Amino acid sequence: MAKKQEKVEVPVVETPVVTAPKPKKIEPVKPKWEIKDRLYVLKGRNKPLSKSLRSSNIHWFDEEKGYERELKLTTNQKTPFVDEMVGDQRLDHIVFRNGQLAVPKNKVTLQKLLSLYHPSKDHLYFENQPEEVAKEEIDELELQVHALNEAMNMDIDMMEAIMRVEVGSKVSKMSSKELKRDLLIYARENPELFLELVDDENVQLRNFGIKATEMGLLKLSQDQRTFLWGSNDRKLLNVPFDEHPYSALAAWFKTDEGMEIYANIEKQLK
Repeated sequence: MAKKQEKVEVPVVETPVVTAPKPKKIEPVKPKWEIKDRLYVLKGRNKPLSKSLRSSNIHWFDEEKGYERELKLTTNQKTPFVDEMVGDQRLDHIVFRNGQLAVPKNKVTLQKLLSLYHPSKDHLYFENQPEEVAKEEIDELELQVHALNEAMNMDIDMMEAIMRVEVGSKVSKMSSKELKRDLLIYARENPELFLELVDDENVQLRNFGIKATEMGLLKLSQDQRTFLWGSNDRKLLNVPFDEHPYSALAAWFKTDEGMEIYANIEKQLK
């Protein structure tokens, strides 16, 4: 007689469900307050012997809390915020002497009031920060160097185009040396504006149109609303309302009709 086969039970192994961890919310890191002596300076050239700032009844809008908070400088509290003060409040004063107020590092409450919260900051006074001033001066000097390098390597036509923006029709009577000298001075004293003009493709086109008009190849009507062909008074362009005539002409030179006129004038100017 055959032996009955025993049934073997296979254990069922459950596969664990793996859930991805939720990404942690990264909170913005607030700049750490640096403990150091600080100097505050009144703005303007004329510095009074003594100047007082309001030290009470002033407010600062707290974006985190969503409302204005009253500020007060006291001699016996550890905070400038009135809603955080405990007990009596002995009012203190903020006085600049000869245009300056030096605040030692142990006067943190006054420093924070002046550096972070006072409404007169950057209007009546500023915090003297030598490193920031040096950085700004370096940026300005680098901008000047860049502008001067551009001016040194510029061709005469571009020099004339940029200086015409500054001195107008007087540029036509300047020698090349005078032109380059004034251009270098302009680049040094107004580097940002100078570099903007270098990148403005319409500057040369405006200058081209002005030269053509000065030489009689183009005519601009007395009301400055119409450009005419110099030889036969054929109308070329109506200047749009409230637009500078030579800016409109520069834009027109980029059209199909304007490019033909530009090429014609270019031949006559050579």
